[in-house]
Amino acid sequence: MGYLELALAIIGEVIGTNFMKASAGFTKLVPTMVTIVAYIACFYCFAQSLKTVNLSVAYATWGGLGIILTAIVAVTVWHEAISLPELLGIVMIIAGVVLCNFFSGAH
Repeated sequence: MGYLELALAIIGEVIGTNFMKASAGFTKLVPTMVTIVAYIACFYCFAQSLKTVNLSVAYATWGGLGIILTAIVAVTVWHEAISLPELLGIVMIIAGVVLCNFFSGAH
């Protein structure tokens, strides 16, 4: 159940971040409200996931996948360019998440 809650936290974080961009600096009501609700849901689910998932693994996964998914949305939805250094940084984040999940003693 912890990893399901972690997945929901990641989805909430990606939704909240993208609606934050859509809110234009919190000047648009509906995107601002979606941002707030998404982040509340995100942190609630993340807190629940920590009951069964090791903190270091959960945080690395949440942060890493959040960055990856947000970058994908930024490129596909917001039509933002991604540079080679940014792409390399994301690849390193993926490597860190893999290391934390598969080779740590947290499991």
